[in-house]
Amino acid sequence: MRIAHIFELQTSRIVADAFAAAYPDVRLVERSLDSRRQLDALLNNRLDVAILRVTAEMVALNPTGWQFHRLRLEPMLLVGRPGDPPKASVSLFERPVEVFADTPASGLYNAHGDYLTTLERASGMSMRWLGNPGTFGHCLAAMHRATESGYVLEFESYAARYAESGIPIHHPAELQPYYPWCIAWRDEPHNAAVADFLRIAEHTARQHHWHLPPHRPARPWVPPDDPTHSPQAVAATTAPRPRP
Repeated sequence: MRIAHIFELQTSRIVADAFAAAYPDVRLVERSLDSRRQLDALLNNRLDVAILRVTAEMVALNPTGWQFHRLRLEPMLLVGRPGDPPKASVSLFERPVEVFADTPASGLYNAHGDYLTTLERASGMSMRWLGNPGTFGHCLAAMHRATESGYVLEFESYAARYAESGIPIHHPAELQPYYPWCIAWRDEPHNAAVADFLRIAEHTARQHHWHLPPHRPARPWVPPDDPTHSPQAVAATTAPRPRP
């Protein structure tokens, strides 16, 4: 089974762990690829499944040859500075909001950047784009070097690790952004291992309540053009079975 991870974010790793526990005789071959590169690898038969953010542009450029459905809505949280007091929530406009991401002009803009650009426009924020250090360790080091006031908007996967390091994390007060993760596969007959992986992914999502995030006082937000709102994405409630 050939899969990929996006840096150290946890969604794909949790699914991989569950699959390995259920099917220890199937070898996992794991790579590191961002969402757009995962889709390219999937369509060119270099991955068996992809766990990624699907954008409207991806669907428009690749209308056939693959299928997907939403796997998780991951909350985006605000990470304070070392030494900040703990608070349950803070305003998106209390301090500058920073993001570890590459701007559209950088040449390294990706699906994560597209999400942030859409959020920036929808919320009225003007984000401080810091570039993408990649691993959590580099992001944490940058946080400790920071001299300006700000909050970093981060995936829940990383925010929990900041909290373990003693840095406070907060829910945004005005709206709660969710990052939609999808699982994708080629639209072709697939073997039992692929079907088993898809089934385990769906079971894991239900087990962790990834489809139904906990209620937050703030208004939930996902990009309005997110393809997971379409019938293609939401109709599949169980993973596909192998076709003869």
